Amino acid sequence: MRATTTCQLHMRHFSEGETITIEPWRANAFPVIKDLAVDRSAFENIMQAGGYISVNTGNAPDANSIPIEKSKSDEAFDAAACIGCGACVAACKNASAMLFLSAKVSQFALLPQGDPERRDRVINMVKTHDEAGFGNCTNTGACEAECPKEISISHIARLNREYLRAAVTKE
Repeated sequence: MRATTTCQLHMRHFSEGETITIEPWRANAFPVIKDLAVDRSAFENIMQAGGYISVNTGNAPDANSIPIEKSKSDEAFDAAACIGCGACVAACKNASAMLFLSAKVSQFALLPQGDPERRDRVINMVKTHDEAGFGNCTNTGACEAECPKEISISHIARLNREYLRAAVTKE
């Protein structure tokens, strides 16, 4: 199944009488299908590379059997709020999807349920991001400014730490 989306027009930056140019997002990883529709399947490929956790489907664990600090659960929930709209890619001068990618890595890295795939997740998801043709992050913050869910670029720092830790550790 191919995921598509259309361009976003930010009317808050529009003044009456001003000319508006509407065009599809210009990212190699989001090829134009037709008119203003782009193929966003690169996001789904990143998720397939590691956006999941292993779950023992045996008996249900008792409630609160794995205590999680409220601050961590809140931060994981905030990261999980990413809707994969692609506004971060459209706003980035490098067409990077690091905000999307880092939100998906963070939501699992912050919780103990994400530990089993921790190393492989970040390595595989970053590799898939790069293979899709997304650009590199230069921390301009444009992605955070345009994110409709207000995902913080602090998740990119966590992604970098997770990646470095995974790259230097052996299982």
